[in-house]
Amino acid sequence: MVSRAAPTWQFPRMAEPPNAPAPKPPDRAALHEAALAHLGRFAATEAALLRVLQRRVQRWERRAREANVEPDAIAAGSAAGLAAAREIVTRLAAAGAVDDAAFAAARAQRLHREGRSRRAIAAHLVARGVTPEAAGAVLPEDGTNELAAALAFARRRRIGPFRTGEADAARRLRELGALARAGFPRDIALRALAIDEADAEETVLRLKQS
Repeated sequence: MVSRAAPTWQFPRMAEPPNAPAPKPPDRAALHEAALAHLGRFAATEAALLRVLQRRVQRWERRAREANVEPDAIAAGSAAGLAAAREIVTRLAAAGAVDDAAFAAARAQRLHREGRSRRAIAAHLVARGVTPEAAGAVLPEDGTNELAAALAFARRRRIGPFRTGEADAARRLRELGALARAGFPRDIALRALAIDEADAEETVLRLKQS
């Protein structure tokens, strides 16, 4: 019997898709809608909201280049989009929809309750577009507040008065280093590590209820 090779089946080639139309640059209406959608989900500073809109324009630039849009047209669309983004943020801030001071105050209070140091809170706020001056204006002022935050941090990390078991010199040094890396001054860190557990629990409870 003569064996025959099994037929080789091939799927028919799909036709190449037609060239996609060039993407439309984001106009004022689209950017305004994007800004409102972002603010509906997240609290934001003016700088943070502007970055969101700028990234939207940058994504359009990439798609336009991939679609072989003329460089001059990309440059013009990008410039118009960025100008519209700045105007939208300015208008929203003037209307009170974006309020850097309110954002800074609310975020600083939340982070303080979580056990963040003044230094860590300031860095967080500045990274989100709050000016150093505005950040400084909402930070807890006195050492009592900083100690309470250090104790909240210690409770979360189970160190200091919240540790289990005895602590030798090496362990105490590691705990001191953890507080220092979190931004707490040395005197605050030493006080947090030395305080009685019952007093520490009461202080953290007051902080959470503040």
